[in-house]
Amino acid sequence: MDDTNEKIILIVDDEPDIRDVLAISLQDMGYRTVEAGDAAEAFAVFQKEDPRIVVTDIKMPGGDGIELLRKIKHENPETEVIMITGHGDMNLAIRSLKYNATDFITKPINVDALEIAMRRAREKITMRRRLQDYTRSLEQLVREKTELQDHLSSLGLMIGSISHGMKGLLTSLDGGLYLISSGLAQKDLKRAEEGCMAAGETAKRIRKMVLDILYYAKERQLKRAPVPAADIADELVRAIRPRVDGTGIRLACRFDRSAGTMDVDAGYLHAALVNILENAVDACLKDHRSPTHRIEFSMVDQGDEIVFTIADDGMGMDSDTRDRIFSLFYSTKGRNGTGLGLFIANQIVGQHGGAITVDSNPGQGAAFRVSIPKKEQSGR
Repeated sequence: MDDTNEKIILIVDDEPDIRDVLAISLQDMGYRTVEAGDAAEAFAVFQKEDPRIVVTDIKMPGGDGIELLRKIKHENPETEVIMITGHGDMNLAIRSLKYNATDFITKPINVDALEIAMRRAREKITMRRRLQDYTRSLEQLVREKTELQDHLSSLGLMIGSISHGMKGLLTSLDGGLYLISSGLAQKDLKRAEEGCMAAGETAKRIRKMVLDILYYAKERQLKRAPVPAADIADELVRAIRPRVDGTGIRLACRFDRSAGTMDVDAGYLHAALVNILENAVDACLKDHRSPTHRIEFSMVDQGDEIVFTIADDGMGMDSDTRDRIFSLFYSTKGRNGTGLGLFIANQIVGQHGGAITVDSNPGQGAAFRVSIPKKEQSGR
């Protein structure tokens, strides 16, 4: 509904003198008027001008005012219609109220009565707008409350799903600390070093789990800044290298050093891609068919976007797992997984306007292709 039309009043009467009187009175009240001499002309003007208030005679040639009232209300139920009637047409006036006319005034036109009828019409328009605004606000409140309830419910599920994983991590941490303390007590530096490495690795896993939880628990706007794509790729290699060294997994990297900058939240994008890289490491470690495995990590500039590809030769996935791999709390790692990593990775990539595609079959490894626009897309 266009607010600029609220000052337009359509006057409908077959008598020009009556139209003139109404037009002068309404213009003195601050309205702009348009006129019609019969019902057919009036409906055409109504469709063209879209007035909020119509003042119409009940009896006219070419269709009576009540039929015009019904057509107007059918076209736009929110239009207020004031009927003009002669003293002998009171039954028609009352009948018009049954069809939701706002009010009626009698001939000859009394300016005070016209002003009162106009005030009632304006009050109904204002009240309707306030009710619509209130309804929209209430609907928004209900949506937000429903989303909050769903989020809290998901958080409850998340706490349940990570409890076993956290317990296992704490057990691993205790084991590492025991190796450190016993190694130092026995002056066995190799044993103590083993414990340090185990405790450090476990601490990293705990940190990652906490960051995943924080990401899911609290929405955060991206803090974009220009970052060289090659710098992001190099930092990812430094982050994942400790998990690969000494495992029999070869990390083969191929980066386009001429790739330009990306307008991204580097911290969040790093977290997303690390999750995918760690998933590739886990898939290789889970595959006992061979003592050695290979992860290929590439980054290429494809015009408007940068594409990261992470491919492993691990266990692979069946079609059901591929379809569910980005679902919240879905994990193939049992108690060792939270079902958050790839879900969060997909959310972050989506926030950047990018997309992740997966190509995998059982026993044939998996390839994750992550495309990220270099520049922020409009509307995001």
